[in-house]
Amino acid sequence: MQRNLVGYGRNTPQIQWPGGARIAVSLVVNYEEGAERSTLDGDPHHETNNEVPSPVPAGDRDLNNESFFEYGSRVGVWRLMDMFRRYGVKSTFYCCALALERNPEVAREIPREGHEVCGHGYRWEEYHLMEREEERHSIARTVESLERTTGERSVGWFTRYGPSLNTRQLVVDHGGFIYDSIGMNDDLPYYVTVTGPDGNDTPWLVVPYSMETNDARFWRGGLSSVGAFYEYLQDTFDVLYEEGRTHPKMMSIGLHCRIAGRPARARAVERFLQYARQMPGVWFARRDEIARWWLEKYPPGTLG
Repeated sequence: MQRNLVGYGRNTPQIQWPGGARIAVSLVVNYEEGAERSTLDGDPHHETNNEVPSPVPAGDRDLNNESFFEYGSRVGVWRLMDMFRRYGVKSTFYCCALALERNPEVAREIPREGHEVCGHGYRWEEYHLMEREEERHSIARTVESLERTTGERSVGWFTRYGPSLNTRQLVVDHGGFIYDSIGMNDDLPYYVTVTGPDGNDTPWLVVPYSMETNDARFWRGGLSSVGAFYEYLQDTFDVLYEEGRTHPKMMSIGLHCRIAGRPARARAVERFLQYARQMPGVWFARRDEIARWWLEKYPPGTLG
């Protein structure tokens, strides 16, 4: 996991998206409900990453927060999928395997609606806290579970709050993956070098994600209103769309069923879809579609 503070630099590649699109918009739904920390699942404390600070002692059940998460799996996920269907857009679901085991109907519906199933860990947990072999086992368990519940083999990987020092190599070692999204450092996909299971260095594709255009900012106080969220999405789109006139770009939007699946916040997402859908040259793409396009059109070594 070497740092690269240069990237493409001033030589931003003049790439092409399908159909000559100026921007690739990647909608990501984080499906985590039922996989968060819970004393019911043997965790020493309840989930602490809450929208509202919890007054409940850490070792007790926080029933209010459990209910907050349940809204996402009971209501929010369906509101988002219905919206995507209305606007004819496909998304990527970052899927915690345990969450889908606990809601088989959602597990079946994600691929049925044409959305991508991307590995997001067996539970919504921090892989940077795991020992190497524990992480390896969790990756394998996630892949097996998601294939069983959804019928699809995930080809992408993203973990809660980023990777450990071992994550990328373990993903490559496991095989079957074509990209990860454990980077938030660019507006275009890029390659890194990873040591493969044979001991040789191999190029590896990163399709970067974003915490900027992400509804989690409601949690952390960065956004105080639905209008601000829409404006932030629109302004980000406008800048990248304008730059895309000569140098096409990519925009990631991170959503959570328990956050953007709420009525008012869903309206902000819908306004953005209405806005972006009216613009010519916009490619709404799953992340695996972006990855496959990049691997085919811009294989390692072709962009300098």
